Amino acid sequence: MHVLFSALAAHGHVFPLLPLARAAAARGHRVTFATGADFAPLLARLGFTAAAVGIGMSEAFRRSTAHLGEPVDHTNPDDPALRRASARSFGYTLPTAFGADIGELIDRDRPDLVVHEVANPGAAIAAAARGVPTLAHGIGRGRILEIFPDYDAELAAAHQTLGADTSADPMRLADPYLDIYPLSLQERPLPTRMPLRPTPFAEPGELPAWVAEHREPLVYLTLGTAFSSADALTTAVHGLAELPARLLVAAGPMVDTADLRDVPPSVTVLPWVPQADLLPHTDLVVHHGGAGTSLASLSAGLPQLFLPQGADQFINADAITAAGIGHTLRAPTAESITEAATALLSDGTARAKARSVAAEIAAMPGPADVADRLPELAQG
Repeated sequence: MHVLFSALAAHGHVFPLLPLARAAAARGHRVTFATGADFAPLLARLGFTAAAVGIGMSEAFRRSTAHLGEPVDHTNPDDPALRRASARSFGYTLPTAFGADIGELIDRDRPDLVVHEVANPGAAIAAAARGVPTLAHGIGRGRILEIFPDYDAELAAAHQTLGADTSADPMRLADPYLDIYPLSLQERPLPTRMPLRPTPFAEPGELPAWVAEHREPLVYLTLGTAFSSADALTTAVHGLAELPARLLVAAGPMVDTADLRDVPPSVTVLPWVPQADLLPHTDLVVHHGGAGTSLASLSAGLPQLFLPQGADQFINADAITAAGIGHTLRAPTAESITEAATALLSDGTARAKARSVAAEIAAMPGPADVADRLPELAQG
């Protein structure tokens, strides 16, 4: 069977699909992965056929902002113009770009099933218009793009541009939905929900030797791959350096480690760490609230301190904080970070609740279980 996976060209969109794609390939299915060209080397190393499709998010926002003709404050997640630009980008600009390219790919290769992440409905529209079964793959809590005003109207317009029927289920809500969020934290489970255990993906890498020794508490700090900045990381480092713990920082692709200011010698700063290997040795995760890090930390039974920057990070932070597993700082200072992290390191109740959710996640069907069902799902 030929399975076409597709995701927007960002780590938080591609990585959640890779465990199921690898499981499908291990079952002998032919796997094509359609996303941005930047991910082609990784996909090739994993043994997939990579197809470069669509446009990047920066280009989508440029086009959408030009279309709307109003200034956008990208630093303010509550800016109405930013929310309108986001709705246009994710509801129309990205779906039409991806849908057109994936439509050509489907016409040429005729896959038996298209697995699309929920933020990439263009793949689903192109597949549905050609009678190819589709499977929606969650990347976070709920159908995250519905938070944007006018998203449904923009998506209906994308259907029309791509020549698809908008009268029946323009939001693709009838698709079987692979939900990687634990049910206890999910806001609005869909009747088509199929649970899928979130499985952290990271390329192999080495950790400092002292990590495995774990002689003192270990705090892990990351602000992700999309919204991080040297100023925000520096503030967090200065706050966490006050703790009686070792601090390991993953600067990520947005920040040059040399731009972090006055880093104490006791703090280890690396451009990247193999997060899946690190978390079993960690006592507290301080991060942006991206779904990948949030779910990986939940799977490891760890309390979390959230410093959300944008996108769905506030959604994850609010859900996990409300469950008593973490704390959220929306305007963090070094002092407030020190105080919140100190409290979480000694909060036995938060740790117990985190371990309870970890047990719930461990009981969810894994990628191999769901891969076994792909032929059935391809029958529609």
